[in-house]
Amino acid sequence: MKAIVHYEPGSPEVLRCEEIDMPTPGENEVLIRVRAAAVNPLDLSLMKGVPFVSRALTRLGKPTPKRPGRDLAGVVEAVGRHVTLFKPGDEVFGAARGAFAESVCARQDKLAPKPAGMSFEEAAAIPVAAITALQGLRDRGHIRRGRKVLIDGASGGVGTFAVQIAKSFDTEVVAVCSTRNVDRARSLGADRVIDYTRADFTRDGQRFDLILAANAYHSVFEYRRVLAPDGVFVLVGGGSASLAQAALLGPVLSLLGRKKIRFFIARINGGDLVILKDLFVAGKMVPVIDRRYPLSGVADALRYLDEGHAQGKVVITV
Repeated sequence: MKAIVHYEPGSPEVLRCEEIDMPTPGENEVLIRVRAAAVNPLDLSLMKGVPFVSRALTRLGKPTPKRPGRDLAGVVEAVGRHVTLFKPGDEVFGAARGAFAESVCARQDKLAPKPAGMSFEEAAAIPVAAITALQGLRDRGHIRRGRKVLIDGASGGVGTFAVQIAKSFDTEVVAVCSTRNVDRARSLGADRVIDYTRADFTRDGQRFDLILAANAYHSVFEYRRVLAPDGVFVLVGGGSASLAQAALLGPVLSLLGRKKIRFFIARINGGDLVILKDLFVAGKMVPVIDRRYPLSGVADALRYLDEGHAQGKVVITV
């Protein structure tokens, strides 16, 4: 089968489309014929890696190929002997390592049934980004009905899902994005949209019960300043300075008063995938797909994502 691999860390130029052996599912795994996948910032981070470590390991012997990709949707072809949730022929979506391939093995607890009304491309766009938004709002942000929620970076993969998921909790949603994405944010349900090229929400006197930063470029002190007295700031993506501040200073700042600063990494699980599937079926959440690339175009897809201007998700059609 064909799969995307790389033997050393670096830019998308290190990726190769090669013929490799078909995988065999383990006891709790299913073999999936991949119909679509999606790229994420996580794929970029893992691909870039730590070059000097890779070179040192390469000197010790033949380099081991790495298989990028996480998000996927496809059809079950075979199942391990302990698999009880799926059978051959089932259409599923979820996450597995090495998803940029014609086939891949995935754990059954990281999959969910794909509804008939959802395309494979829409399904592949959901797992990492939408679960990050859901867990950030629900588990870390403790979102509740009637709260005032700010989504900073509302036009990207996580942000477009976060706006819709926050509205499903019956909250007041304020979206922050660039000029070209204002109409899109409104169409997703935002009650108010702030164009960051024209206004700075950290200086207009508003206060928010919950801020989810999908693309954070303000300091944690600026975010903290615009929180309500018992507000929560959840960071899921953005510039390296903001990420470092949240990870290092967040626990300390959270001890000073009732305002909380939180940073986390999402965990893919079948239960949350089912929740997201139900939101789609109910018409409360629709994946926003910006561009589509073939399997041979994964490098181009990651280059585009790395530019930072993707409107929603970038999908790979296998």
